[in-house]
Amino acid sequence: MSLEHLFDNNRAWSANIRASNPAFFETLAHQQNPRYLWIGCSDSRVPANEIIGLAPGEVFVHRNVANLVIHTDFNCLSVVQFAVEVLGVRDIILTGHYGCGGVKAALEQHEMGLIDNWLHTIGLIAEKHRSLLGDPAAQPFALDLLCELNVVEQVRSLCTTTLLRNAWRRRQPLSVHGCVYGLEDGLLNDLGTTISAVDEIDPMYHRSIERIFAKPRPA
Repeated sequence: MSLEHLFDNNRAWSANIRASNPAFFETLAHQQNPRYLWIGCSDSRVPANEIIGLAPGEVFVHRNVANLVIHTDFNCLSVVQFAVEVLGVRDIILTGHYGCGGVKAALEQHEMGLIDNWLHTIGLIAEKHRSLLGDPAAQPFALDLLCELNVVEQVRSLCTTTLLRNAWRRRQPLSVHGCVYGLEDGLLNDLGTTISAVDEIDPMYHRSIERIFAKPRPA
């Protein structure tokens, strides 16, 4: 199948940008100075720049299935290192989304093949918080809760990496924020999980978990 329609779209997009800002691409080509690193899900419905209304060059992006930060994932950690140590980003926005297929597969323990190994981490999170989640079949809201819990757990995982601990030891201004995106309304839900120093990791983690536990349960 031809991709000509995509090239047509690209030419139109480029022309529109140049019409509104003739120097945009020349400036962009000579510098990359984003304030933000976005760590999100690979889901095609969750485009980082568009969601937060930022232009190319304003946000550095890493995406994987179910927005995981695993300490042996050198792809993710390399992105974090470059963003923190080279680009000097000041805010890392770790964003999940409600209705995440990866989280759903882990919650319901559906076997999907190779990706089961990647989603194993979320399965462990579900077991850790089973008292909150209950029986997924009997509590449909459990998926949304696990999407939020996953973000909180991944924020903690990111903050405990040597990369962030060392940045904070250097007194580098850097904050990590946890959010969940709503596919049905296009809005970001701030989980109130913002960490800006090593000594904030555990207190903020526990407060965030308590807030999720305190959510009213549907009748």
